[in-house]
Amino acid sequence: MADLTVNIAGVAFKNPVIAASGTFGFGREYNEIFDIKKLGGISCKGMTLLEKTGNPPPRIAETPSGILNSIGLQNPGVEHFIKYDLPFLAKKDVVIIANTAGSTVEDYCKMAERLSETDIHMVELNISCPNVKEGGVAFGTSCESAAGITKEVRKYCKKPLIVKLSPNVTNIGEIAQAVEAEGADAVSLINTLTGMRIDIRSRRPILKNNIGGMSGPAVFPVAVRMVWEVSKRVKIPVIGMGGISKWQDAVEMMLVGAAAVQVGTAMFHDAYAPVKIIEGLEKYLVDNKLESFSELTGKVQAW
Repeated sequence: MADLTVNIAGVAFKNPVIAASGTFGFGREYNEIFDIKKLGGISCKGMTLLEKTGNPPPRIAETPSGILNSIGLQNPGVEHFIKYDLPFLAKKDVVIIANTAGSTVEDYCKMAERLSETDIHMVELNISCPNVKEGGVAFGTSCESAAGITKEVRKYCKKPLIVKLSPNVTNIGEIAQAVEAEGADAVSLINTLTGMRIDIRSRRPILKNNIGGMSGPAVFPVAVRMVWEVSKRVKIPVIGMGGISKWQDAVEMMLVGAAAVQVGTAMFHDAYAPVKIIEGLEKYLVDNKLESFSELTGKVQAW
C-alpha cells in the first residue's frame, strides 16, 4: 500500500484529491452517491458574507471539451453554512476548506474572522471577484491588489490561508509571489478562464451575463503551464486545478509542482471521477515503486 497522505500548510490530507469549489456544493448531494470521506478534502461552494441569489439564467453554456458558467456565486451566506452545512461536513473525516468571495476587502475580512472561530480546516480566498470600490476590477488581476487583500485578510484569518489565483492575468507567477509575501500559506490555481458563446440565431450571447468562466478539459494545458510557472516562483504549496478529469491528469499536474489537486467539472459527467482519480493515483505510486507523493511533486524534467 502506498502512502497517499499529503500535508499542506500543516493540514494533513488522507489523499491529495480535493473537490473543487463551485462544483460540489457542500457535499450533501454527492454523499448520496459515494461516501465523501473518501476524498482528501472539500473546497465548499464559494460563500459571501450574506446570502446571494446569483445571476439570472441562462447561466450555463456548452463549449468544446468544457462549459461556461455565470452562476454568480449563488449561495446561502456564511452564517447559514456555519449553522446548517458545517455540522454535516464535520462528521465526515475530510479536510474542510471554506471558499470565500466578496466585493469589498471588508467582506473578506469579516468572513475570515468569523470562519476562524469554527471547525473548518482552511480558508480559500477567491480573488477573481470584482472589487466594487476599485471600479469592478478583479482583486486578483494585479500584484498590488492581490497582495493588498491577502495582507488584510491575513490579519483576521487564524486558519491556514489558500489564495485562489485567476488565470486572466499577464504574469501569474508574479501574483503568486505577491500573495506569498503577504502571508498566503498556499496558492490554488487556476480559476476559470473568461469566455463567451453566441447564439447565431438570436445573435445574442447564450449567457444572460454575456460572459462566463470556462472550465473543463479544454483548459487543462493552460492550467499545467501556469502551475509549472508558479511552482518555480514560490516556496509555499501549490494546489493544481483546471480540467483534471482522470488520474493521469492529476499525475501530470503533480509532476509540474502541485502538492494536491482539485477536481471540478469532471464530476458533472462522472460523479465518481474523484474516487477513480484517487484509485488511479494509488496504483501509479505502487506501479512506479514510489512511497509517497513527495517523490512525484515537481519532478518534471523540462528541456
